[in-house]
Amino acid sequence: MITRRRLARAAAATTLATLSPTPRRAVAQSRARTYVLIHGAWHGGWCWQRVTSRLTAAGHRVLAPSLAGLAERRHELSAAIDLDTHINQTVELLNRHDLRDVVLVGHSYGGLVITGAADRAPARLAHLAYLDAVIVNDGEAWSATHPAKLVAAWARLAAPSGNVSVPPPDAGAFGIASAADRAWVNRQTTPHPYRTYTQTLRLARPPGEGLRKTHIACRGAAALSPAARRIRIDAAHGWSVRALDAPHDAMIGAPAALADLLLSIG
Repeated sequence: MITRRRLARAAAATTLATLSPTPRRAVAQSRARTYVLIHGAWHGGWCWQRVTSRLTAAGHRVLAPSLAGLAERRHELSAAIDLDTHINQTVELLNRHDLRDVVLVGHSYGGLVITGAADRAPARLAHLAYLDAVIVNDGEAWSATHPAKLVAAWARLAAPSGNVSVPPPDAGAFGIASAADRAWVNRQTTPHPYRTYTQTLRLARPPGEGLRKTHIACRGAAALSPAARRIRIDAAHGWSVRALDAPHDAMIGAPAALADLLLSIG
């Protein structure tokens, strides 16, 4: 038989459960974050659209700019565009929108850009995510990650434009398997500013020092070789490493898996 005392205890327990605070982990998962997504060479903000839609559906703010001289900004292409141009553009974006606690993501060449931006505006960032990205030290250029023959090949490709740009390769070079996706990417890619390949990165501190850093290593077609990363990437040096079963262009070939991974590190 249920007594009045038992009913009172049950009511009190129900009230306490209703008033109890949400567990800390649940709060962290539901807290809205800001993601800034920086694309790689020949690409533009367009390449992130399948990931952006998933991050925004989860309640987060996402900015995916096109870097100067590329995509819808291809009319700006000139010999003056270099790595500093793209780094400064990213820092200006962070400042103009007064962004805080940003998860800054860089894909491929974009790894150079986010390293430079983090060096110049660390207070605005919470986490750096390098998606199958190029990572170099102070005083090194993107070209430092390539053998001499490939550096010479890039120079030959840039020569017809007066060393202004390098034409895009076929989308298959990014590991994209779908014929429809390859056709779409081939329609969207644009020549990449050549000076971003040869200009050295200048840093005041080691790459990403003082910030959370995650290297997302793609394990599928066209994934970058370890030579693309000129620094030690391990827990002892402050890095988290996550593997992703996706091609180099993971945002196109595996957008759901990539979005889930970005949500988990955010």
